[in-house]
Amino acid sequence: MTTTQNASRYREFKLPDVGEGLTEAEILKWYVQPGDTVTDGQVVCEVETAKAAVELPIPYDGVVHELRFEEGVTVDVGTSIIVVDVAPGTAAPEAPAAAPAPAPVAEPEEDEAPKGRQPVLVGYGVAESSTKRRARKADTPAPEKAAYSAAVQAELNGTSTSVEAVEERTRPLAKPPVRKLAKDLGIDLATVTPTGANGVITREDVHAAAAPAAEPDVSRETVVEAPGTVVGFAGIDTTAPASREKVIPIKGVRKATAAAMVKSAFTAPHVTEFITLDVTRTMKLVADLKSDPDMAGLRVNPLLLIAKALLVAIKRNPGVNAAWDEENQVIVEKEYVNLGIAAATPRGLIVPNIKDAHAKTLPELASALGDLVSVAREGKTSPAAMQGGTVTITNVGVFGVDTGTPILNPGESAILAVGAIKLQPWVHKGKVKARQVTTLALSFDHRLVDGELGSKVLADTAAILEHPKRLITWA
Repeated sequence: MTTTQNASRYREFKLPDVGEGLTEAEILKWYVQPGDTVTDGQVVCEVETAKAAVELPIPYDGVVHELRFEEGVTVDVGTSIIVVDVAPGTAAPEAPAAAPAPAPVAEPEEDEAPKGRQPVLVGYGVAESSTKRRARKADTPAPEKAAYSAAVQAELNGTSTSVEAVEERTRPLAKPPVRKLAKDLGIDLATVTPTGANGVITREDVHAAAAPAAEPDVSRETVVEAPGTVVGFAGIDTTAPASREKVIPIKGVRKATAAAMVKSAFTAPHVTEFITLDVTRTMKLVADLKSDPDMAGLRVNPLLLIAKALLVAIKRNPGVNAAWDEENQVIVEKEYVNLGIAAATPRGLIVPNIKDAHAKTLPELASALGDLVSVAREGKTSPAAMQGGTVTITNVGVFGVDTGTPILNPGESAILAVGAIKLQPWVHKGKVKARQVTTLALSFDHRLVDGELGSKVLADTAAILEHPKRLITWA
């Protein structure tokens, strides 16, 4: 068997772009181990991107030959993560002649558009020119030349598939931004001591390698009283309480949320308005709907009616359901509502949305809300479910919070925060009575929603919740 035939026997499955041009993902769980038989379409692992957890199916039959990374490691898109023997039981290959190391190929820098695309996971879209590839140095340093020799020897032994596979495993582990930082500072990553999880080099490691060696401070007298405790000239204990601190890597959903919120807060001028209202009649309607045969088996709660009230308010004030297009300098008013629902999950806050929520009946909306919450809690929300939202609801009341000033999701025009519903004294028909009261807060993009429009949307939503019969007359 030739080397080419041997290479075709072992198939490498590379981490695909699972949507929206994401550049990396963390391997959460392997469902297979070396020696396991796999079939085309079988899920072999679960990965977490900056948007959601996604299960990856293998595209061919065979026997697992090698898992390239352990669980918990963050891998760049396009990197080989698993090797499958698609012709198990085949005789060992004949030893081919050693081939010279291939010349290094120049690849585009991070800020240049790549000429090719990585495979895209079936079912998800991908933005053009959004996948970034790590830059490769033009000169091959000595450690990499050794890697090529190792690759050739591995080919002779029939234990590897390509020089690139060995090169990938021997290169220092670092994310593209860290590699760029090292390049800008003139630091060879091979000389940097990694402190990140699984031997990954961090930005701090690069900065530490670039910093000059600290000179001893002879202007201050120090006395070592006990191991680990240094008392300075003033007798102050300067020991860092490292054992009392927990370091949590910023990655996945939390990293994406942080970036989105910062971008939104400093791009769209936020305005937040508040209204406190009596929702006693809405709470009675919720109780009635729970016993309604048409709603049997569906999730019925105050959020359902609040969502319906907001949808009716948007129908009465369609200008709020829009987006600001900075590039083309236009306002895009949308004739559909993809209603986002902020959901707290074990992996962080995500905002999946109900597509075409404006066209759904109350039972259909209840079913969609139930499915959305269940999938989110299981951590199975797909990237597609979190794209294309137009307006969002965040229910902070479930935590006993009265209200808040929510930040818009990027690209959306408004977000409604729902506070806790509490029994409070309220003037009702001229008398002070105990009533179910809550506070709503509507944040909106003041570039496209002025105070009058935002006030109308909030007031209409409140009016419906105070008198839910308006769901019939206004819908």
